Amino acid sequence: MSGAVFPLVLAAVLGAVTGRVIDSLAVVAPRRTGAEAGRPALRTSLRDRTLGAPWPEVTGALSAAAVTLRFGWSPQLPAWLWFVAVGLLLAVVDLRTMLLPNRVLLPGLVGGLVLLAAAAAADGSWPALGRAVLAGGGAFAVLLALALVAPTGMGMGDVKLAGLLGLYLGWLGWPVVLTGLFLGFFLQAVIGVALLVARRAGRRTELPFGPALLGGALLAALVSAGWAFPLT
Repeated sequence: MSGAVFPLVLAAVLGAVTGRVIDSLAVVAPRRTGAEAGRPALRTSLRDRTLGAPWPEVTGALSAAAVTLRFGWSPQLPAWLWFVAVGLLLAVVDLRTMLLPNRVLLPGLVGGLVLLAAAAAADGSWPALGRAVLAGGGAFAVLLALALVAPTGMGMGDVKLAGLLGLYLGWLGWPVVLTGLFLGFFLQAVIGVALLVARRAGRRTELPFGPALLGGALLAALVSAGWAFPLT
């Protein structure tokens, strides 16, 4: 564990800074029309932060440190740090606007693909890259089918996010893809039940799905194998 102290601290600091920037910068919400027009606008000032808690900073620090412990100084670490940054931005935007904008999703997907390709070139993991691309397309297709069957359950932003998550989880293996998607749906169900019990939401309340999908994917990636920097 002693050898992991420096990378762990460095990753945590960078993650916290990333969370701070994401939370405090003025991000212009995408133009909304029709039914989306009634959704809450993106809050951009410090006084609007939920309960004043620095949760983006804490989440960024913990997530960056966790993926550093999991993957170590490997060629794939930059890709997973990119995943943490993009995922945190998507979670903040989704919680505040109920939207997952293309201008974040598409650069996130392209950046992830480029970084994973660089990792494949560095250590010869081309089969993993091919599996990642197939898994990204498969996850997109599955959630698209679910969205068409139950259009009120999720939006196209969630469907596109599944493509990004499938890309990353597919890099680690097909079982990780299934585990990550299952955990995303499971976390969303737990959150929904908890809000109902606490009377913070009703049966018809629309909840953002992105944070749960992202959390499930990250959790699946972290438990998919042993950590490069073991805690003991």
